[in-house]
Amino acid sequence: MYSKLLKDFREMYMAYIPLMIILSSCLGSVAAMYILMQERSSMQVIQLTVCVIICMTFNASILAQMKPKFVFNLLIASLTINALLVLLNFGYYS
Repeated sequence: MYSKLLKDFREMYMAYIPLMIILSSCLGSVAAMYILMQERSSMQVIQLTVCVIICMTFNASILAQMKPKFVFNLLIASLTINALLVLLNFGYYS
């Protein structure tokens, strides 16, 4: 399944770039919002730092025109980490 997704991703790489940036940035923004809604603590700073670093790394990899496989792996990492941060911090407000 991974190889099929990667093959499709490589074929449509230029068309996926705007969608990937929007998706990663929006999910990162939601994660940052939930992190900043917490009480101030050192854990909040660490979570926010991880969120910003993974989003910036992903966006920089696109701008630096890295190989599609590397960008694809960073997209998966960015979405996974930010989704985990959202779920971790959403529990405080549900």
